[in-house]
Amino acid sequence: MYLKTAIIVAWLGASYGLLVFGHFGWVTCLVLTISVGLAVAAVGFDIQHDANHGSYSRSPSINRALGFTLDLVGGSSYVWSFKHNVFHHTYTNIAGADADLAAGPMLRFSPAQSRWRVHRLQPIYVWALYAMLPVKWEFFDDFRDLVKGRIAGQPFPRPSALGLTSLIGGRLFFFGWALVLPMFFHPIGWVLLSFALASGMLGLTLAITFQLAHCMAEAEFPALPADGVMHGDWAEHQVRTTVNFARNNPLLTWYLGGLNFQIEHHLFPKICHVHYPALSKIVEKTCADFGLPYHAHPTMRAALASHLRLLGRLGKADPVV
Repeated sequence: MYLKTAIIVAWLGASYGLLVFGHFGWVTCLVLTISVGLAVAAVGFDIQHDANHGSYSRSPSINRALGFTLDLVGGSSYVWSFKHNVFHHTYTNIAGADADLAAGPMLRFSPAQSRWRVHRLQPIYVWALYAMLPVKWEFFDDFRDLVKGRIAGQPFPRPSALGLTSLIGGRLFFFGWALVLPMFFHPIGWVLLSFALASGMLGLTLAITFQLAHCMAEAEFPALPADGVMHGDWAEHQVRTTVNFARNNPLLTWYLGGLNFQIEHHLFPKICHVHYPALSKIVEKTCADFGLPYHAHPTMRAALASHLRLLGRLGKADPVV
């Protein structure tokens, strides 16, 4: 993991350094901008994700330090710990409890959510909304959640004074390297355009990866219990609501930090992602032994098709509001 982390950090540093301090034509700048977006996504997939789950290292201090990389690239490790680790991993695919399903009125990810006529077009416009997600998180979502003390309707504790200072400091550092510093070397319009393109690539990469894990035609979407308490078997719930893809693609697995093995991640979030491919064989056999589904698409293309089928199905379902 340390070598992998060094490679990703070097990738991001080289792409950013060449883009900001170099002087190239627009084609090279475009490639470097896309590279920055993909590298930031890799930080999210491979470093902060494991670290904030406590699975990067056996050392809590190392996990906390590397978990803060999320703050350095525009997110909030504090908000993430509740939104992802608590609400998403506990209430997977349950509308009203799983914050990942609460993407706003323009998107319908669950049969339990209200449908509007515009949702018939969501397989078409969803990509633009995915691309805009990072800017929405960076400038609005985290601050709104902190002010309200709620994430997608679920209450969570506000950070301590030190935690809030750390959060704000991390966000200011991000805005500094992503927007302010480049403006000393390039026109403001060029910087804003590059920021938008890199954010768009980041948003598409993150959203597609995480949506292919749960918002799929094969996944189940259980109803929210009236008392808000999960009464069924936790492990069975994770298997039924989660889907794997492209398990035999080592390059994609390396880049995505094993998130294409999402079933294994949900069952064993405290285990480092490098072990997921081996675990998947055991989990798949165990599911077969107990008569449980184990959904896995052979390729990313097949998984994307399943995601689009779900979006189309949810867009056409009755009744119309």
